[in-house]
Amino acid sequence: MKISTIAMVVLTSIMLLLVTILVIMNIHFSWVFYLTCLGQIMIIVMVYKVLRDNYTTDKTFKDLYEDHPIDNHQ
Repeated sequence: MKISTIAMVVLTSIMLLLVTILVIMNIHFSWVFYLTCLGQIMIIVMVYKVLRDNYTTDKTFKDLYEDHPIDNHQ
């Protein structure tokens, strides 16, 4: 089963949020340690998947942001 890039980003974010919640709840150190190690591995895999993703766009830096376009009449 292949996990999409966005799914990997979501899973990694949830995993690291879970680690934060477990630290706040004073869960045993070994659980937090192993989940943190797993989270770091997930970050490496996530970055690799994002960088190797076959994503193309027709936007350029002249388009700037989609929510706040700048006129080209400067």
